[in-house]
Amino acid sequence: MTTLKSLVSEIIKLDPSAPALEHENVWRTWGDLTSIIDTVNAILEKSGIDPGTRIGGILRNTPEIAALIIGTIIGDNCIVTLNPALPDEKLANDILTLKAPVIVALSTDWKREAVADAVRQTGALGIEITGDKAEPARMVQELTGTDFNRDAHGIGIEMLTSGTTGTPKRIPLKARNFEKMILDAAVFESRRPEDGPRLSKATSILNTPFSHIGGLFGLFLMLSSGRRGTMLDRFRVDEFVNAVQRYRPKVVGAPPSALRMILDAGVPKEALSSLVVFRTSTAPLDPDLADQFYQRFGIPVLQNYGATEFAGGVAGWTLRDFKAFGATRRASVGRMNPGIEGRIVDQETGEPLPYGEKGLLELRAEHLGDGENWVRTTDLARMDEEQFLWILGRADNAIIRGGFKIIPDDVVNVIQSHPAVLEACVVAMPDPRLGQVPGAGYRVRSGMSVTEPELRAYLRERLTPYQVPVQLLELDDFIRTPSMKPSQPELRKQLEAATATA
Repeated sequence: MTTLKSLVSEIIKLDPSAPALEHENVWRTWGDLTSIIDTVNAILEKSGIDPGTRIGGILRNTPEIAALIIGTIIGDNCIVTLNPALPDEKLANDILTLKAPVIVALSTDWKREAVADAVRQTGALGIEITGDKAEPARMVQELTGTDFNRDAHGIGIEMLTSGTTGTPKRIPLKARNFEKMILDAAVFESRRPEDGPRLSKATSILNTPFSHIGGLFGLFLMLSSGRRGTMLDRFRVDEFVNAVQRYRPKVVGAPPSALRMILDAGVPKEALSSLVVFRTSTAPLDPDLADQFYQRFGIPVLQNYGATEFAGGVAGWTLRDFKAFGATRRASVGRMNPGIEGRIVDQETGEPLPYGEKGLLELRAEHLGDGENWVRTTDLARMDEEQFLWILGRADNAIIRGGFKIIPDDVVNVIQSHPAVLEACVVAMPDPRLGQVPGAGYRVRSGMSVTEPELRAYLRERLTPYQVPVQLLELDDFIRTPSMKPSQPELRKQLEAATATA
């Protein structure tokens, strides 16, 4: 029986001299990655670190950190994600509260004084990934502390949620759940789960941060398919287009915001001519945006739906389904993945609803919960008889304005329907009289403009009075989460600051 561990372990040994991962125009071979894995494992063994241990990693998008992640997961340890984009003090505090017995990072992060000091305070084993082929990893601090949360048997990843709506929290993902997610993804690329290890000359573009579940999913999907990869620190239009033109992949993936950025940048059609499919996830996809991208480039946009809490994939589109049902299932996130059952229930009573009605989504699968009972999500959805799923918003993200319920996505969609608006985000703002009121930030398309009064008048014609945001703030760009979603807590701070200076 094929397992993720056996598949990846065999693939990285097929041809040690073959190129594996590229970053900043430098390729690392499969042998280079194996050398890092072996060196880190030797340090762990010498320090008495057994399998089933939590290993904190400051996860930058580099081949060296990719090797750390691969070695940790196939070595039956748990990779605990630490976000390198955090300010020094926040990252240091995360390390202090994490209580992981091992912290691994690149040299650049060990030079961050507050970060290194936090590791020293915990007494954790510190390992530096050097980038030097002669000494790919070295111990920078011996294990001296005792107050650790070590045990992670059966857990593959402790992943931070995106923090889009509030303070991020860590969620343990079972190793078997992550394995199933990767192996089941074969259905989306015409690959059978039982296919043996092989190397491909195709190149994946990895542009989602490893501190997000999508980044780890992309890495292991690439590995399980035997492809090589080029790594981007984050999505930037020029770097992305350059990578597409150099390696001419058939399939790429990025959040919906990337589609807007590509269209707004005026990328010529021929620049993306190799693409057969553009996959997107992590945030709701505006069907008008998908249509616009398809009309401009002739590339189908296939949405996937998943959540960190459920080890990733829940539903998604295959190209075959898109050709057969895309026109009649517009705005759907695709069909339920194999092995996952879904149903819609009444938000108040929990009673199952008929096909086509809106309610809360519940899921059931062997790898979710106890495998028998339904697991409730916070997503509002509907489903049809063919198991196609529509996500209609989040029940826990509703804004209650004086007793009236506002779904932020409904307001976002109307703001983004204005011809001059590129992107919008709506958040709940505290109000002493009404409890909560909506506030919004928005970005304007290049070469266009819309004043706040003009946009407000536009919204008043299309929304009920209580849905219209009390505050509209034009921004050059949003402060974003690792998954490139606009950060709602940061937008809330910007709106509060704008109010204070008005």
